[in-house]
Amino acid sequence: MINNSSGDDNATNKRMFEHLFAQREENFEHASFDREIAFYESICTGDLEKVKLLATPLCSGGYGNLSKDPLRNLKYHFVVSVAMITRFCISSGMTPEEAYNLSDVYIMKADTCTTEAEVHDMHDQMITGFTKRMRTVRNTRVYSKQVIRAIDYISEHLHDKIKMQDVVDYLNLSLPYFSRLFKSELGVTFSEYVTIKKVEVAADMIRYSGSSILEISNILNFSTQSYFIKVFKKYTGTTPNEYKKKYNFFGNNLLENTVHNKNSSS
Repeated sequence: MINNSSGDDNATNKRMFEHLFAQREENFEHASFDREIAFYESICTGDLEKVKLLATPLCSGGYGNLSKDPLRNLKYHFVVSVAMITRFCISSGMTPEEAYNLSDVYIMKADTCTTEAEVHDMHDQMITGFTKRMRTVRNTRVYSKQVIRAIDYISEHLHDKIKMQDVVDYLNLSLPYFSRLFKSELGVTFSEYVTIKKVEVAADMIRYSGSSILEISNILNFSTQSYFIKVFKKYTGTTPNEYKKKYNFFGNNLLENTVHNKNSSS
């Protein structure tokens, strides 16, 4: 039997050279690795707000070309995306059985798509689905059902003015009971938790979006820009403008830091 491995290697190397040469000619650059990792980690933490901020459409800037057929190229990238997200979620606590089954379901759905728009829509559904599952995985380890539902409510209304009364009405609980329950499980008051979560989103928007400080303050429904700057500095140790100059992809977990500091001082 003739060994053709050397010939195969030469052919592969030739194709790689031609591919890289074409990319250089077209000034092609792959997507930022740091941003890509931040995107996967935001899915694993169940942070839907950050996921929406970091997500990029399939085959937008930074995606390689896997097929000359546009629809098939999208589907190939969809499979790659699902595979990466599946493995990140498993490493962050989702059971392999659930992760692989979820992956199979989305891939089979994408396979039936007949237009590029359908694949893009399915990609958005897949990202949202995995993110919400991971949020449940993380929350069910620690919190009661009522607090989990409250956290979900807050996560979905961060652009609104969130009042505790709205949440207790949603949960059908008494305000004093919910207030005690929430603080006992999370280590901070309801209002402080909401503020911290808004500041975390604001920090992500400063890092990843082109929005101005005033726009971010308005989007997250802070009462005034000066109040936004005050609470931002309280939890991050720096003003929004100073933070913007540093522009760091990986920020600290403000909630964990706040609870840790409270416990250390008590």
